[in-house]
Amino acid sequence: MVDLNDYFNPVSIEKPDYEHLPGSAGFSHNISIHTENNPIKELKRFRIAILGVPDGRNSPGVGSAKGPDIIRDQLYRLSRIPGKARIIDLGNMKNGVTFNDTLAGLNDVLTLLLSEKIFPVIIGGSSALVTAIDRCFSLSKIPYTLTTVDSRIDFHPERKEPDSFNYLNNIIYNNKSYLSHFINIGYQTYLNDQQAINRLLKRRSELVRIGDVRQAIYLTEPLFRDSEAVVFDISAVRQSDAPGTFCPSPNGFYGEEICLLSRYAGISDKLKVFGLFDVNPEYDIRFQTTCLAAQIIWFFLEGFSQKQYETPSLNESNSGRFTRYHVRVTDLEDDLIFIKSNLTDRWWIEINAEQDEMQYIACSHEDYLKANVNEVPDRWVKAVARLKP
Repeated sequence: MVDLNDYFNPVSIEKPDYEHLPGSAGFSHNISIHTENNPIKELKRFRIAILGVPDGRNSPGVGSAKGPDIIRDQLYRLSRIPGKARIIDLGNMKNGVTFNDTLAGLNDVLTLLLSEKIFPVIIGGSSALVTAIDRCFSLSKIPYTLTTVDSRIDFHPERKEPDSFNYLNNIIYNNKSYLSHFINIGYQTYLNDQQAINRLLKRRSELVRIGDVRQAIYLTEPLFRDSEAVVFDISAVRQSDAPGTFCPSPNGFYGEEICLLSRYAGISDKLKVFGLFDVNPEYDIRFQTTCLAAQIIWFFLEGFSQKQYETPSLNESNSGRFTRYHVRVTDLEDDLIFIKSNLTDRWWIEINAEQDEMQYIACSHEDYLKANVNEVPDRWVKAVARLKP
C-alpha cells in the first residue's frame, strides 16, 4: 500500500508581512494542508489534491524547480475557493536520484489518486514531467485526450532524448501509450517547426493558433470538455504578463485570457489531471509570473467547484435534462444529431462510431447554427475522421 507521506515533504510557508484578507477568507481556510504536525491521512475525504513537483531536470530552464514553493506562497494569499470543494495540499514531492526516478514516483502518486477518484493538480517543475501523466494513463490502460496550452508544441519530428521541448516524442512514438488524441491551444507559428506541425496534423491532432483562439476564445471550451489531461506551459502567456520562464515571447495570451482558459478546464467533467509547468522564478520580476500562476490555479479550482457532470447522462433521452435536435445537411446520408443541456446550455454532437457505439463530441452553439444553414461543422468532420475506421 502506497503511503503518500513517504513521497512528500510537508508544506512550509512563511507568514507574509501583511495580509490583505482576514484569515477566514483566505485560501487555506477551507483546505487541508500536509504539515509536520498534520500528516496525510483519510485521503478518500478529498476531491482535489494539490502537489508540487520541484524537479527542473531534463530542461534547460532548471530554475523551474523553484516554482512550486513560490507559486504556493502566492496561492495562499488569495481568497478561499467558493463552495465546499474538499481540497488537500500534499506538499512537494521528494525528487528521485534521477529524473526517471521522479517520473516513476509521480506515476505512483497519480495512479493512487485517480484510483481513489481524487483529482490531481500538479505544480511543476519542468514540462518534461508530463510523460508521467502519459505513463499513468497507459499503465492503467485508459485511452485519453491530452490538451496543451503552449506557444511551442513540444514535439520534434526526429527522435531525440525527451526533454521539456520535445517530451511529446516520448508519448507519440511510444506504441504502448494510450494517447488517443492530441490538442494544442495557442501555438505561435513562427516559434514552431512546420514539419512537426504537418506530422501532427497527419495524426489528426487539433492545433489551434493563438490568433484563432483570441478571435473567439469561448470556442475552446468544447476542446477542454473532451480532454482527460490538460497541461499549461506558462510560456503561452506574453512576456509582459509572465516574464518568469526560460523561453518567453512578446506575443501570447494576456493574463485574463489564460485564467479564462484555466476555468474552462476546471468545469470539464471528463478531465482527470491538470498541470502547470515551466514557471521559472529566476527570470521573474516582482513575483509577476508566480502571482499569475497562482491565479491560473485558483481559476481552475473555482471552475472545478462549479462542475456539472453531464457527459455520463447524454444517452438518457428521457431525463428531461437535454434537448435533442436532428438537422438535415444535404451532403450527408444521415441527420446530424445535436444535444443541448437545458441546465448549462452546453452542446454535443452524437456520432455513431465503431460497432454502433455512440460517441458524444463536445461542440458549440455555432456548430449547430452552421448545420442549420447546410454547412457541415468542422468539429463533426474532425471527429468522424478520428473515430470511424
